[in-house]
Amino acid sequence: MSDSTILYSVLIGLALIGLLFFLYRSPKKTTHNLNIEPKNTGSNAIQLQAYERLILLVDRIAIPNLISRTSHEGLSARDMQLVLTRNIRDEFDYNITQQIYITPETWNAVKSLKEKNLLMINQVASVLPPDASGLDLNRTLLEYLMNDNKANLHELVSEALSYEAKKML
Repeated sequence: MSDSTILYSVLIGLALIGLLFFLYRSPKKTTHNLNIEPKNTGSNAIQLQAYERLILLVDRIAIPNLISRTSHEGLSARDMQLVLTRNIRDEFDYNITQQIYITPETWNAVKSLKEKNLLMINQVASVLPPDASGLDLNRTLLEYLMNDNKANLHELVSEALSYEAKKML
């Protein structure tokens, strides 16, 4: 195992542990036992919209969805690498202001997903031969995701965002 693979695994593990710790230490809000109606303020509506946008972001930067949306025939692996990484950065930058409406731990999970996906694309692209096509890169990325259960971090981040949003309802 290379040093970068070990580092990558450790970073993902730490991000997941932190996210799970946050989710399980958060107190459950039970207003039905107190006969109190939850407040449905404008602030809550804005926060819910932020969670919706970030769930959409997570879905859009998930590698399989990204590949199906951006795949172009005739591109080299290097060009496809640039298309994929640019799309991730653009999607993230477009939604960066949503961090003010969500918990810091959840925002860190979204940032970790972005970084993990960029790292995965760049690492896979770096091991392909110089004459590899964009389709070769896409196929190798999808094979990696199918063979590594830890690689589908987008599902966990999406669940965390959904959990946080549901706590507000």
